[in-house]
Amino acid sequence: MATITFKCPNCGGGLQFDPASQKYKCEYCLSVFTQEELERMQADKTENRSAADAGGGSDTTRPVIYTCPSCGAEIVTDETTAATFCFYCHNPVVLQGRLDGAYEPDYVVPFAVDKAKAREIFLNWLKKKKFVPKSFYAEEQIEKMTGVYFPYWTYSCQVEGHLEAEGTRAGRTWVQGSTRYTENQRYTIVRDGQMNVDHVTRNALKKADRKLVEGVMPFEMKDIKPFSAGYLSGFMAEKRDIEHNEFDHEVEEEIRSYAVSNLMASVGDYSNVQTQNRQVELKNGRWSYALMPVWTLTYKDNASGQIYYFACNGQTGKICGKLPIDKGKLGIFFAEIFAPLFAVLLFVGYFL
Repeated sequence: MATITFKCPNCGGGLQFDPASQKYKCEYCLSVFTQEELERMQADKTENRSAADAGGGSDTTRPVIYTCPSCGAEIVTDETTAATFCFYCHNPVVLQGRLDGAYEPDYVVPFAVDKAKAREIFLNWLKKKKFVPKSFYAEEQIEKMTGVYFPYWTYSCQVEGHLEAEGTRAGRTWVQGSTRYTENQRYTIVRDGQMNVDHVTRNALKKADRKLVEGVMPFEMKDIKPFSAGYLSGFMAEKRDIEHNEFDHEVEEEIRSYAVSNLMASVGDYSNVQTQNRQVELKNGRWSYALMPVWTLTYKDNASGQIYYFACNGQTGKICGKLPIDKGKLGIFFAEIFAPLFAVLLFVGYFL
């Protein structure tokens, strides 16, 4: 997998987005730029390029995708990459086609967790895992940890809800003769409410590793920004292969259910509530396409052919993973625990 690279305006070296400072740093002259400064420089460069094109010159670099022949992964890279390796299976791949402009994201959540912190989180997590093979956390394996922007759809809308119900509440109780009476009080309940729903998120990647990109959710949308390809510098990026219409019904029903639950929660203290009418209307619904940051580490078990992984949310640090098991370590553990126990049982059984 190749990175999307951006050139330093001062020296032409490679720029990388730094999660800690939220700025771009040059690896060579150590210049530092904000997103706004780069956009302003890019605008000036575009104007100059337009003037050059009018005279017959041209200097453009357009994003492309490549497809891994082994696992089918599609990765965003730059036009000049001729050969690289697949992030998933580490096999060599070749470029294929150009990235369609329709796949340009609306938003991006920039990395806030850098590689050093992700490595620390990974090693602390492994301390609790006793039966993982050493090859999974060997130094050369950890170095393969990669920051990837994965694709997600997010849905936002305004919600108006209406609820009509009858509530029953037990009143006073008395005894008259041999009969006990209980007074039930009935109330008409009407509730109306409005709320804004922002960024209900769905994974936009169809491949078999979707647990990897769903397991690190949720992301904090307070940090979401309008998309700029500069945020991808120094990282990898995946192109979506699921369209949002596959989620329309599912997400709308989820929001309606949530709205009704909120209305019911506002009803109050009744011994029984019977819903008579409820209505939820979704207005101004809109889907957005966003890239969100994940640190990933994959491991292919040569014996079984299975691929295991570690994933860390590149914004919040939340982790998930599917780990290999070292059967040798597991066997030693059982031998240490059960062999002495078995010997004791044999000893006791002998005397019995």
